[in-house]
Amino acid sequence: MAEELNGRVSVLIPARNEESNVALAVRSVAAQQGVREVIVVDDQSSDRTGEILDGLKKEIPQLRTLRVESLPQGWMGKANALATAAREASGEWLLFTDADTEHLPGGLEALLARAESEGIDLLSLSPGQKTPSWWEKAVIPLIYARLASRYPFEEVSDPKSATAAANGQYILIRRKTYDAAGGHEAVRAEMLEDVELARRVKSGGGRILFLPGAAWAETRMYRTFREMWAGWTKNLFALYGAKVGNILGAIADVLVVDLLPPVALIVFMVFLLMGYSEEEVIPTSDAVGAGMCALLAVYGLWSYRRTLDKLALDRRAAKYLYAGAPMFIVLLVNSTIAHLRGRVHWKGRDYSTRELKKGAG
Repeated sequence: MAEELNGRVSVLIPARNEESNVALAVRSVAAQQGVREVIVVDDQSSDRTGEILDGLKKEIPQLRTLRVESLPQGWMGKANALATAAREASGEWLLFTDADTEHLPGGLEALLARAESEGIDLLSLSPGQKTPSWWEKAVIPLIYARLASRYPFEEVSDPKSATAAANGQYILIRRKTYDAAGGHEAVRAEMLEDVELARRVKSGGGRILFLPGAAWAETRMYRTFREMWAGWTKNLFALYGAKVGNILGAIADVLVVDLLPPVALIVFMVFLLMGYSEEEVIPTSDAVGAGMCALLAVYGLWSYRRTLDKLALDRRAAKYLYAGAPMFIVLLVNSTIAHLRGRVHWKGRDYSTRELKKGAG
């Protein structure tokens, strides 16, 4: 099988100031069976990204590097970098992946074989998430758990469902499918170029397979709290359909499902402790209320833990739920405000959402 698949996949990686990540990403994907070439686009990096890539060329013969010196008006930086790489790619399949993604041994071979055998046109993974810090454990798994209910793997993979999604950390797509969908030029102004590309593929009759991917790839999305704040500010409003009503619904869901039971339990307990002495009998209604809140809080944690298991994320992150839920709400609000104001900052660039809409027209 390895010989049959060898040399059919062009791997395309955008890299803007990725000196901490790019070497691991390139080495791990270059070691996969089936790789024809690895094309990394240095997107005006000001750190050691270019220097590191030059050094990697000596050990990885199939590595090619490109550098873009400017960002065309109306383009998002990542879409421009990937479009640049795609123009140079020669593979029958294209693997779009991020510079912070580590590819685990045997992943590409297994996934390419599955795509071929099932007639899939676009295969995407939601990789395993490395979350070493408490704030990563609190926020990242919770957001992915919430998004999994908005973009269920089963619905995305169902040709009869209109739901479409993909994760730019890992998109394996047939070259002919990519070209038929218009490539990244067609999604050049989109904050979520990965999701929009998937929508174009599916609406054009292409088959999508969307999977939890911890067995094949892992990533650490953000290394600082500031990066995480900026990243989710850019993405969350768009992930909820760029509609304020959807954002309000998501906030209400978190408040009612995640935060109300433990808060109500605390309130009940405070009133019980303050209002009754040891000799007095606690009213049955108060005791029942406290018990119901305790049960709901325990059920919420159990349910969240089950979702993490389904997504192949670290179930120990469940204990950070009550820290992550308020932070998620704040991120939703901040993302909405930024988009409504029409300006989003990401990786050293300020994007005007109004100008991007003009560029997409």
